[in-house]
Amino acid sequence: MNCIIVDDHKMQRTALKLLVTQFDSLKLVAECENPIQAINILEKNEIDLIFLDIEMPQMTGLEFLKSMEKRPLIILITAKPEYAVEAFEYNVVDYLVKPIKGDRFIKAINRAREFYENSKSAIQSSNEEFIFVRHKGVLTKIETESILYITALGDYVTIHTADAKFTVHLSLLSLESKLPSGKFFRIHRSHIVAINKVDSVEGTTAFVKKNNIPIGDVYHSSLLKRLNLL
Repeated sequence: MNCIIVDDHKMQRTALKLLVTQFDSLKLVAECENPIQAINILEKNEIDLIFLDIEMPQMTGLEFLKSMEKRPLIILITAKPEYAVEAFEYNVVDYLVKPIKGDRFIKAINRAREFYENSKSAIQSSNEEFIFVRHKGVLTKIETESILYITALGDYVTIHTADAKFTVHLSLLSLESKLPSGKFFRIHRSHIVAINKVDSVEGTTAFVKKNNIPIGDVYHSSLLKRLNLL
């Protein structure tokens, strides 16, 4: 997995680099001292995993996370455990508290590798018009235009179309990375909707073809922007 480190403290970046280089499955592409540097790296490279510090000046890790429409796998790192609840609203892979212990780091990498490998095996191919998913042992083509919304439960996601639903062993984050970002939007840690299929929004609920989809607090304002609210 190609990865980058984003942390404003040089000593922490060095410590993380030493941990990362012990894993043959990880290739460190860059070390960034702020999210702006990371954005430039993401534009030029295919990055699978970001080790992201939360407390940074100018732009925090969570603000950077909110700004990304198409996200790699994220492992958040912080000295303050109280960020955990908000962090997991973004369906991150893991959340590490400084100072990072070796055994805890190994667990986070194993989780990231599992997410990564599941995404490769469950989705065989994808582009703007369709994806192929392994559903009940059969590779099935799904037109992206036919997708209404997607829900997650544990290690599985269910893709809902007007005529059928497909349950796949995959993380929501991995599936999200394969979908055209301009057409789909995460409105909750467990729900993604097709923007052009949203019929109405009432309070903290989006209505998609008579289906009620909850809207998470951290996604509400961003959703309204995407809906071209006047």
